[in-house]
Amino acid sequence: MISPKLFYSPGACSLAPHIALEETGEPFEPVLVDTKTGVHREPPYLRINPKARVPALAIGDWVLTENPALLQFIARSYPDAGLWPEDLRAQAKAMEWLAWIASTVHVAYAHVRRAERYATSEAALADVRAKGLDASRDLWRAIERQVGAGPWVLGERYTVVDAYLFVFWLWGQGPALQLPMAEFCPAWTAQARAMGKRPAVQRALAREQIAFPT
Repeated sequence: MISPKLFYSPGACSLAPHIALEETGEPFEPVLVDTKTGVHREPPYLRINPKARVPALAIGDWVLTENPALLQFIARSYPDAGLWPEDLRAQAKAMEWLAWIASTVHVAYAHVRRAERYATSEAALADVRAKGLDASRDLWRAIERQVGAGPWVLGERYTVVDAYLFVFWLWGQGPALQLPMAEFCPAWTAQARAMGKRPAVQRALAREQIAFPT
């Protein structure tokens, strides 16, 4: 089998499939896409992903984009890693989480972090950020209520959902939202700290030069 290439940018949502691939223990090629310099909008990368976003996963000439698709594909491609539930209802719950994170949670965060996508004038940008911050706070509280007693999002089984949600825990206390996650989301924080102890997570964070928050 051809080893997959993961096109990622440090600290972006591509961290989720980065962690998932590390969890499999199988070889893959991480390819840095420095979005800060705009290379994701240049022809070489646009030939890989015309959406000009990360992540992208390439196996030979075949390319897959969008985190829910990547995460499910990685989990199902390496079943021995146990990253996807076996029970049908648990699979449906995993897809429910992936869809919600991608379609709602990430979009709310983007209104704070990438307000320029939604407005142009300074007044409008400020309003977009303010409403995005309110929406994000509400969503972070909703996640806290739904993560449950753990130890993982779906209960006893660790899955790719945990890798995806971990990104947003990091973003929660990042410069855009500045949420005191330990107090604001204690159950979610306990799961995130358990994530930080996993060797696969540590390898992905080290490659992306991300320090795990204390």
